Amino acid sequence: MNFIAMDFETANHEKYSAVSIAIAVVRDNEVVDKFYSLIKPETYFSSRNTAVHGLTESDVVQAPKFPEVWAVIAPFFKEDKLVVAHNASFDNSSLKGTLAYYGIEEPHYMLLDTVRSSRKLLPDFKNHKLNTVATNLGITLDHHHNALDDAVAAANILIYEAEHFGVDNLKYFVQNK
Repeated sequence: MNFIAMDFETANHEKYSAVSIAIAVVRDNEVVDKFYSLIKPETYFSSRNTAVHGLTESDVVQAPKFPEVWAVIAPFFKEDKLVVAHNASFDNSSLKGTLAYYGIEEPHYMLLDTVRSSRKLLPDFKNHKLNTVATNLGITLDHHHNALDDAVAAANILIYEAEHFGVDNLKYFVQNK
């Protein structure tokens, strides 16, 4: 399979508050490239979000704003590209909310949520949180809620599912965005 996996961390509950983004590029079922960037959001930091991912306003004071990051990563979101995320509704809304905030045209891509696929294909797990699924599949996840580690773990979950259940069984989970 060829796809990208993405993960966002946010400064607060606002959809446009992206504070970090990561992308794992997969070619022929192998992670072949990675991208990570901090982002300086134009909003406040919630102590609740900081407690989850550990990022503070001082961590991003020198970071680029989202439009600068988008200029680098936009080519990853080509028409009909498969984009994967664990709990994709959060990451997809973060992407679309941030694009809308800056008046950037939304790309069109196919989206697959590894939470949904793992619930269906791996129903016996205690829960289907990223760290639980990764642990049960023997996938390394060093720092949960680090966008890069989370994106790579989501990529590896889909690779596992493709290899063990077949690509045809994953087509059911793909949505056009």
